[in-house]
Amino acid sequence: MVTIYDIADHTGYSIATVSKALNNKKVSEKARRKILDAVEELHYTPNSSARTLATNKSWMIGVVFGENLGSGIAHPFFGQVIEGFKKHAELYNYDLLFVSRHMGLQQETYKHLSHRGVDGVVIVQSHGEDEIKKLDHMIPTVYIDRPTNESGTVYSDNQSGSRLAVNHLVENGHTKIAHIMGNQTTFPGIERATGFKKAMHEHGLPVREEYLVDGGFYSQAGGREAMIRLLSLKDKPTAVYVGGDEMAIAAMKVTKESGLKVPEDISFIGFDDIKIAQHVEPALTTIRQDKELIGQQAAIILLDKIAAKDTTRIVNKKMIPVTLIKRESVKRLA
Repeated sequence: MVTIYDIADHTGYSIATVSKALNNKKVSEKARRKILDAVEELHYTPNSSARTLATNKSWMIGVVFGENLGSGIAHPFFGQVIEGFKKHAELYNYDLLFVSRHMGLQQETYKHLSHRGVDGVVIVQSHGEDEIKKLDHMIPTVYIDRPTNESGTVYSDNQSGSRLAVNHLVENGHTKIAHIMGNQTTFPGIERATGFKKAMHEHGLPVREEYLVDGGFYSQAGGREAMIRLLSLKDKPTAVYVGGDEMAIAAMKVTKESGLKVPEDISFIGFDDIKIAQHVEPALTTIRQDKELIGQQAAIILLDKIAAKDTTRIVNKKMIPVTLIKRESVKRLA
């Protein structure tokens, strides 16, 4: 097994210099480069127990999901976000510890994270402001998809995404536009619905109460149920803006099952741009969230908080831009 002493012998640098380079402390760029090249050449893997003792860190980051999400990390959006987070955290030799979503943000969560001695926590779209404040004061924490008044959060420009969706539908001649909302206790659901209403008012279009349907926690089952309600209306919409791609895909499917055509009878726009969106029939027009960038930025903020002596001074909120991806699920009306 290759040790830090082998790296020192191979490079000619002292144990202290090698240790500093491996722990991202100040050494010359020449020394850092030579040491890192030796690490790769000799296939050196740091001993986690020794590293923990030497640095007084666990080199672990806890990952907590809101229990109401149902699918947790299995949801395509969150899987890609956490992958982006993981890629950046791994550059600094951190591992991820996933906390069961059934714990939620309860006392058991604090005990578990404290027992494992994590250096920081990333919280994904959770609920419970008091519990979040308590956790943030105990352990450096960053939030994804849930802005708070605490010190560090990353989220997409949800209202802008809704505006892009409505503008695209209006440009294609649609005025009878419905919105299948994400659950209205979640930040994305609230923001996307707010953006939808604002955009409709900007175009002088009415926001019809029966055209606003809560699709739940971004699942296919929720999208299906919401679309069944819209299809039961006597005056059906010509277009539906859906607050999540999973819901949109299910809504398109149930529309086709009812005997209607997509987009000939009803057009659809989703939100997320999960990978499957381009492969469904018709390919889904959607609002793309930069999932990898969201994860990366969350990791940067959290690592800064871990490194800082006084995290209360770090108030860093990142709103990530979104883009409209035009595919085949929107029809231009004559």
